[in-house]
Amino acid sequence: MAMFVHLAFESDLKSISKNGIAISKFRKCVFAMPVGANFYISHQWLRELKRNNGKTVLGVYFRINDNERVFVGRYNKEHQEMSAAEAGALANSEDEPLGYEVLIKRRIDRREIFKIKRLPQNTGWRYYPESHGKEPCPCPVCQRGQYGANGIRRRSEEV
Repeated sequence: MAMFVHLAFESDLKSISKNGIAISKFRKCVFAMPVGANFYISHQWLRELKRNNGKTVLGVYFRINDNERVFVGRYNKEHQEMSAAEAGALANSEDEPLGYEVLIKRRIDRREIFKIKRLPQNTGWRYYPESHGKEPCPCPVCQRGQYGANGIRRRSEEV
């Protein structure tokens, strides 16, 4: 059985414990990452999810059958259909696995959930996977409503 982690907001904990993980209205699937030896890679989406609303994010760990068909790929590229076991091996073997995601085209039943765990809230990347060490875009559209936006715009004007 392949183990995956789905990142969910703490406010959804009661619903997930009772009903399992519902499919996303956005893409009609459950977003997840394979659990591997590298904690950062498995939980890389945490800061990006937290960036837009600041809520506490939890890790919901679940197991699905190795033969179940899932879609895996980088968030902004075409996804490939493969088994859950192959998806876990691919995401954990890539030279640069940042930005990968696994899409499961069904809800996850509460009986498939292994555990729910509070995570360090500073794990992962923001804006895009290769953004570490680069200044964020200072334009008003990209920084609309973001914490620290005035400072980012001020620093870009000084340069």
